[in-house]
Amino acid sequence: MRCVIARFPFELTKSGVLDAMKGVKPEPVTGESVIIGRRHYPAKQVGQVITHQDRRDFSSGEVLRAMAQLGFTCRTAPEATAARIADPLQRASALPDAPMPS
Repeated sequence: MRCVIARFPFELTKSGVLDAMKGVKPEPVTGESVIIGRRHYPAKQVGQVITHQDRRDFSSGEVLRAMAQLGFTCRTAPEATAARIADPLQRASALPDAPMPS
């Protein structure tokens, strides 16, 4: 599959990504991640390994899009979703069976 990461075109295959990530120890996941095999890798680590580019040259979103198109499971940062609901009233109303605030 052809994809563009950091303005450079790449021909990626699922088996090619699996081969590239074979033997790579996952770093601690703090944000977006990709599940390859049974391991959770940070999206930036996957992007660096498969493109041989510096992590500052691409976004984790570019990697997540490409990996999702190849059929890998991708996860976004749970903190980012919680940070969007900062107001206590909004947080309470976002809960499914939350009582009405007084």
